[in-house]
Amino acid sequence: MELGDYIEGLGDDEAARRRQLAQEKSYAITEYLEDAERSMDETLQGDSLFGSTAPGIFVGRSSYPDVSAGVLAPVAEPERAADFETGPHWYERGYSIDDVFRSRTSLLNSSQRTNVHVADSWDGFTGVQREVAIADRPVDVEVGLDGRPEVDMDVSFADISTPTGPRATAEYADLAENPHVPKPVEYTLSDDDWGAQGAMTYLYNRGLDVYQIENVLSAGALGVAENRKLVPTRWSITAVDDTICEFLRGQVYNAPSVDATEVWYNEYLGNRFWVILAPGDFEYELVELKAPGSVWNPEGRGYSVTSDYEGFDGRTDYASETAGAYYAAKLGALEHLADRGRQAKVLVVRHVTPDYWGPAGVWQVRETVRNAFTEGEPGEAETLHDAVKELLPRWPVDLEALRRNSELVAGVQSSLAAFARKEGL
Repeated sequence: MELGDYIEGLGDDEAARRRQLAQEKSYAITEYLEDAERSMDETLQGDSLFGSTAPGIFVGRSSYPDVSAGVLAPVAEPERAADFETGPHWYERGYSIDDVFRSRTSLLNSSQRTNVHVADSWDGFTGVQREVAIADRPVDVEVGLDGRPEVDMDVSFADISTPTGPRATAEYADLAENPHVPKPVEYTLSDDDWGAQGAMTYLYNRGLDVYQIENVLSAGALGVAENRKLVPTRWSITAVDDTICEFLRGQVYNAPSVDATEVWYNEYLGNRFWVILAPGDFEYELVELKAPGSVWNPEGRGYSVTSDYEGFDGRTDYASETAGAYYAAKLGALEHLADRGRQAKVLVVRHVTPDYWGPAGVWQVRETVRNAFTEGEPGEAETLHDAVKELLPRWPVDLEALRRNSELVAGVQSSLAAFARKEGL
């Protein structure tokens, strides 16, 4: 299959229609928040949320180490509690941005101000929160609230932020059933001297996906017992992705290279991903092309181009330009390479279109890249040089912009620059 025959772009009319739908959906979210507030009034029994089912927890990062740590439980439909938790099922069911926001705004965050240094304490509200996090299925809880929950209604297309569901201060929380804890998690908990990174790798090898491991890490249930602490949710997501990537990188360290240059493609939630695997020792780069009007470039007059790169020896500093997306996309690529027993130069190009009007979270980066390798056959090219040449007409920026911002593209032979000038690309 030739690369030029593999990827088809959207027509102008279709793209315009989808942008219009995105704008309409931003207002639909506001209406849904109002419905959620009414459902909350019907569900609450006085100052308590009784018989609800908690699918997870949330640990904030503001005022660290004294953070807001809470139990997440739906304000309605407790029998569907598992559906509200972030995971691969959102991608599998084709969730829209609207669906993602509905799921998030349906969860009541009942929280207390908590010091992160919990060590091996499993008492009180913090203990219930930790029990919820290590369970492999939703847990029935009763939560006593200090006053009426508040609902975040600040949602607009011009200044979109991830809407949080209703929030309330919790006076207490009690388990209404015994949580079911996977045996691998019980094993890591019982070992008081096992470091967190080794425990995370063990859980991954025993079949837990990164989403489950994130919850366990966030609850402070990994690492040397006396040093265990709550980890803010945003930090735990990247920490788990990065740790598993390091493990997978070791798996392919001495593996043979892929034989030919492959281009895999997938798109979801207004994000288009091209994953180029080229022969050679492992290198990795994520390049993001952020359209004016998209959530990360709402007022821009032109495309914002950002990137982060690592060579064969990896990197020691945080990927600040592309942040959590860097590690989520890298995980998807390394899982594929480890499964094949190969290594490669990996260039991921992410086009964030105006259809991405609200921040759905890095899970959509992870799942879109993961599924790029399972939902079709790759396009083929002779070299990385040829792959970039074929893809340039499909990318919204020119070659020079890419060369200025991409280590891997900058290494493409100078003849490609001559080609681009000749063809007017």
